[in-house]
Amino acid sequence: MSGNPTLGFLLHDVARLLRKRFEQRARCLGLTRSQWQTLAYLRSNEGIHQGGLAEILEIEPMTLVRIVDKLADRALIERRQHPTDRRIWLLYLREEAHPLLAEMRELGELTRSEAFQSIPPEQRDQLFDILSAMKTNLVQACRTPVAEHETRHG
Repeated sequence: MSGNPTLGFLLHDVARLLRKRFEQRARCLGLTRSQWQTLAYLRSNEGIHQGGLAEILEIEPMTLVRIVDKLADRALIERRQHPTDRRIWLLYLREEAHPLLAEMRELGELTRSEAFQSIPPEQRDQLFDILSAMKTNLVQACRTPVAEHETRHG
């Protein structure tokens, strides 16, 4: 099997190319990758506080503040003060974001259909099932500390 990419590299490359192709299509929307990712995650987590969204996106809270500022300037999202803690801001999509999200969803569908071109539906379903099972296995594994003997090399 020498010369073939490992599973990790192959998954990374496929994910990178999906993002690259989506970005090529999404340029016309005038959003950066971090902005459209923020909108996409906020869609399913409305009312979340900035720190929680930064954690989901795996970025620094200060980085998210700059992204949120730009999206708020474009009237796509709004900050609302937490009802009991004045230090916390909760994030919500504005009505203006919904047509943009629908367009992003459409671009995502086009990109996925390109990626799955010539792959039969049953193989697509099988791939999804296998990747979902792998994700579940790894999420569970990540909850368990690595044994010390596993971390030593050689």
